[in-house]
Amino acid sequence: MTDSPSTPQDHPSETGSGTLALVTQAARRGAADASAAASRTWEAAGRFANRCLYTTCYTVAYGVVFPSVLLARAVPKNNPLVRGLIDGAQAAIRKTDELYRPAIKKSPAGSPAAALPAT
Repeated sequence: MTDSPSTPQDHPSETGSGTLALVTQAARRGAADASAAASRTWEAAGRFANRCLYTTCYTVAYGVVFPSVLLARAVPKNNPLVRGLIDGAQAAIRKTDELYRPAIKKSPAGSPAAALPAT
């Protein structure tokens, strides 16, 4: 009796179906790995977009607010320019109240808008 190594012809079940099972298993693992990689990429892209948006808004807000406040503090308090700005702002508030007061009166009685005082 000779012990010869087994050849693929000796075990037909391991040649065709075994290879197919191995390929199927590898494809499933590859799909799972691809899905996980896509998920990580999507999360990283989301974090990048959020950080970019935050930085842009911060820069614009700082770039607008800081010079405005600096300019406002440079203007003397008691002069026609400041009084005109204050009077104009109060007139705009009154006009807005006139325009939106009918909408507030029509709102249901339980709403927070109904609790606003009438002027």
